[in-house]
Amino acid sequence: MFIRQLHYLIALAEHRHFAQAAEHCCVSQPSLSTAIRQLEQELGITIIQRDHHFQGFTPEGGRVLAWARQTLASLDGLRQEAALAQTVAGGVLAIGAIPSAMRVVSLLINEYRREIPRLSLKVFALSTHDILGRLKKHELHVGIAYTEQCPADIYEALPLFSERFVLLTGVGATLPDNKVLSWAEVGQFPLCLFNHEMHNRRIIEYAFQQAGVSPTVVVETNALDVLYEMVSRGRVCSIAPISAVPACFFTHGIGIHPIMPQPAPEISLLRLRQENQPALLCSIWAMTPQCHLQQALDQAITRHAR
Repeated sequence: MFIRQLHYLIALAEHRHFAQAAEHCCVSQPSLSTAIRQLEQELGITIIQRDHHFQGFTPEGGRVLAWARQTLASLDGLRQEAALAQTVAGGVLAIGAIPSAMRVVSLLINEYRREIPRLSLKVFALSTHDILGRLKKHELHVGIAYTEQCPADIYEALPLFSERFVLLTGVGATLPDNKVLSWAEVGQFPLCLFNHEMHNRRIIEYAFQQAGVSPTVVVETNALDVLYEMVSRGRVCSIAPISAVPACFFTHGIGIHPIMPQPAPEISLLRLRQENQPALLCSIWAMTPQCHLQQALDQAITRHAR
């Protein structure tokens, strides 16, 4: 068994096409196919379902793929330890984050690359469920998600911040004179909200229930740009965590208004529990608390609140 065969399996899982996987691995398609057939012969199982085209992995092949990812992740950690020794010079970091934390991801990336200039990053917007699954499969190095949804026996959690929800309004929206709004007041506006696939929507619904309010939701979406377009036109308002609102919104006429009381669910940086963590991941884990994310988000509310 050769390491390159494991790389071929993972490339095939990502591209689901023999020719594209071979191109990604910089080998010919026959070479890739032959290497995988040799691995099947060595293990005595069928890994790939195929006729003339790739049809997927067999159940046994799926388990081999999981082991391949784990093996290569361990090898990557070993290489980092050997190459980086005491100083982290660079590397690749794959981050999975819930959509409502994307503003925070940009803040973290700036800090990470300031400390590690040769660092390359891959960022994926995912649900908490997908983040946890990909961490277990070693497809991600770290995740950013709700702490309460992460089993502590499988994942380590480093608290980052507590979500702060704000009302987003467009130009011309008529609001009460008080600067901080109640959930009862917010519930009187026509709202565009993230849909129920997103955990923060369920948090918002619970806040309305606690206030005894039935909000008027006229648009639901899972896309931040749709929400922005609806609010910017001035016909509806929205509620979102400040951690989901890009800084550019504030220069295009979008107003933010604090809401009290705050549900304040905790968001954490996550990694898979394992005895030997890669050097790069240890460095990232150590520098993250120095980013002071809660302070940055609270200051954004203070600075831009109307």
